[in-house]
Amino acid sequence: MKLNFSILSIIIVALCMVTHSNMIQAQGTSNPPPINGQDETINTVATAIPFLRINPDGRTGGLGEAGIATSPDAGALYHNVSKLAFVEEDMSLGLTYTPWLTRLVDDIFLAYLSGYKRIDELQSIGVSLRYFSLGNIQFTDIVGADAGNYSPNELALDIGYARKLSDRMSAGITLKYGRSDLARGQEVSSGNIVKAANVVAADISVYYQNPEATFLGNEATFSWGAAITNIGNKVSYTEDQTKDFIPINLGIGTAIDMEMDEYNSLMFTFDINKLMVPTPDPEDQTQAHREKSLLSGMFGSFGDAPNGFSEEIQELMYSIGAEYWYNKRFAVRLGHFNEHKLKGNRKYITAGIGLKYSVFGLNFSYIIPASSQPSPLDNTLRFQLNFDFGEEG
Repeated sequence: MKLNFSILSIIIVALCMVTHSNMIQAQGTSNPPPINGQDETINTVATAIPFLRINPDGRTGGLGEAGIATSPDAGALYHNVSKLAFVEEDMSLGLTYTPWLTRLVDDIFLAYLSGYKRIDELQSIGVSLRYFSLGNIQFTDIVGADAGNYSPNELALDIGYARKLSDRMSAGITLKYGRSDLARGQEVSSGNIVKAANVVAADISVYYQNPEATFLGNEATFSWGAAITNIGNKVSYTEDQTKDFIPINLGIGTAIDMEMDEYNSLMFTFDINKLMVPTPDPEDQTQAHREKSLLSGMFGSFGDAPNGFSEEIQELMYSIGAEYWYNKRFAVRLGHFNEHKLKGNRKYITAGIGLKYSVFGLNFSYIIPASSQPSPLDNTLRFQLNFDFGEEG
């Protein structure tokens, strides 16, 4: 069957058109500098244990990090566990390895082991383990004397459950434990010793799919999803009574997956994410936003920005992606991630490929440098190996 290059070319051009902005990693400071001499100042929303928001999945890493409404697979626990109610294989396992910040160091990596088991036609369970190694660090005291070497690390264990509510809709919940051990035992001030931060959190999510949709005259599956992730306790790395929020996040997404013919399929996806964490006020030296309770911080995060609604809109992060499959054996992916210049300024193009043969699958994704100005995220690679077991439902 002849490959439909015309539609694929249109998508590639459309995605590339939104990547003209520079890829710059913003640097937060205690007194944020103005942007281009204007009154706009960098006001990033900071959290503890930020690794909980690093996408560990090899497939969606090539889709601009979009994965809330994509078809279900073993990586669903990170984006939206409720998708697992619609899995086709009886069981699947995935292993992803990501060297991290390779432009800066050579011994930081993120490893991700995930999988699911379908219980019956209505429900599935999933488990994942993330391990983030920050390499080896030599500590020194205030006078520069050797204070020993340490290997900081973080991990998260997720256990999820998904159930169909109808033929087209499902809901899911995930319970997780996270631990961030960055400098345990080091003394930051008199009697104030660094400890590991521990968190117990949950995700709640919904997913909808309509397999009888049409798009551009082709049979298609339309889907959407929403998830609130990392709903958990505030943490501190010391005995300080003031604790910080973890990266609680609201994400919504949609996708359309169309079968162009017997051999060719094409999927578009789009996600919007927002941290449900209080926005700091650059004029408030007391950092009162850190004192908010969990619930007031979460729900107040939709209206607490110092500059009002316009700043709330700036806190939205956008992901767009496209995935082409040939004969359900070979995939090409392209995407774009965008964050406002005053809220972190992460802007990058992603690309990826996928291969599937029998029960084996491989996914590779890559962050493409999009500017002459270097970013720590440039050239990030993710390598993923999948194993699917059981006949399709």
